Amino acid sequence: MVLLVLVCVLAGVVVLAVFGGPEARHLLAPYGLMKPGLLWMALFFLAPVWSLVRISLSTKESRFSVQYNFAWAWENYSRAFSDFGGQFQRAFLYSFIATILTIVIGYPIAYVIAFRGGRYKNLLLGLVVIPFFTSYLIRTIAWSTILADQGPIVSLLSTLGLVDVFEWLRIMDNGKLINTPAAVIGGLTYNFLPFMLLPIYVSLEKIDANLVNAANDLYSTPTAAFRKVVFPLSLPGVFAGTLLTFIPAAGDFVNAQFLGNPNTTMIGNSIQDQFLRQNNYPVASAMSAVLMVSITALVLLYSRLFGTEELV
Repeated sequence: MVLLVLVCVLAGVVVLAVFGGPEARHLLAPYGLMKPGLLWMALFFLAPVWSLVRISLSTKESRFSVQYNFAWAWENYSRAFSDFGGQFQRAFLYSFIATILTIVIGYPIAYVIAFRGGRYKNLLLGLVVIPFFTSYLIRTIAWSTILADQGPIVSLLSTLGLVDVFEWLRIMDNGKLINTPAAVIGGLTYNFLPFMLLPIYVSLEKIDANLVNAANDLYSTPTAAFRKVVFPLSLPGVFAGTLLTFIPAAGDFVNAQFLGNPNTTMIGNSIQDQFLRQNNYPVASAMSAVLMVSITALVLLYSRLFGTEELV
């Protein structure tokens, strides 16, 4: 249906271009150049979203049935909220904390590389990108080994006598790091850190050093120069990094599966279970639609509050 609508629109544009004369062709030329992009969007975005929404409003006769009956089944959405509300909350909470941590960790690193890296910038950026040479799944499983009860981190904390402190901070649970919310958030932070660091680095790299020098000439302290010059100019990178981190982290299921426990499952785990194990495609589609709409609303709200609407 989406493809049919697109074909009709394109046919209308061609007809207008043929019979509308030179002026009409001149006005429609930019839209003609957009045809490949529109076709791509229709095939690989609009059509899947349409299918997702249609299935989310359908019913199945049984778990093993492959036929969907479109019946405006809004109860799929009510079930998505009632049965999986906790998973939605954990997904947004964990991804929010992980996004904040990536900013706290990634911004100083990006700053050092951009302003203090010198001839070693490429090497330092290479070190940031190197983890991508390994599978996302392998990196997460490796962290399950590192955070294990007999792993190096727990052993080091026990040697330093910091276990009680981490227990008080609710980072550890009964002397364990693995299978805790902190482990899931740590995995998200590690895996998505480059997505935050690289956009911030690009924004910092574009800042003219003469602006900072001018602030210093006006008797500004280094802290004030950073706060009034560097940081505001780097906000587009922070904004882009936040989107690149928060959106995939909210739908992630790998970290919760390998680093968490049944009480730390995120909505991605539940969607995977409903799709691949329960074969309950209508409810799974409703959950996916709710997640997509929720993330879109949060992104729009964030862009409004952040003052960078033109970047959306």
